[in-house]
Amino acid sequence: MTSHARGTFEIDLRPADPELSGRVGRFEFDKTFIGGIEGTSTGLMLSAGDPSSGEAGYVALEVVTGQVDEAVGSFALQQFGQMIDGTQKLLYEIVPGSGTGELKGISGTLELEIVDGLHRYDLEYVLHH
Repeated sequence: MTSHARGTFEIDLRPADPELSGRVGRFEFDKTFIGGIEGTSTGLMLSAGDPSSGEAGYVALEVVTGQVDEAVGSFALQQFGQMIDGTQKLLYEIVPGSGTGELKGISGTLELEIVDGLHRYDLEYVLHH
């Protein structure tokens, strides 16, 4: 059965030492989730391209620890983002096999909407027990 966990998160994104002789940007981040997900995450982002011209891409992995609705545990999220001619595309999914505790077997996708700097999420997920 598919469920939805909705809410907001705050993110603290920090630049770290770049990779590949400076051609790939590296960022570390922490998030605090409120709503259907209650908890925190820690992650790593790698980026390339030229965001100022509207052409760039990034990948990120983060581990979320806390609870989704009433289930307690952790899981990883994988992000694939691109900006082409200033238009953004984002694929944001739960990493298969990453669930622990009561979240073991979780799968799904996360939809993200940013309005006036507020990050709103909708995690559509299934718990396979």
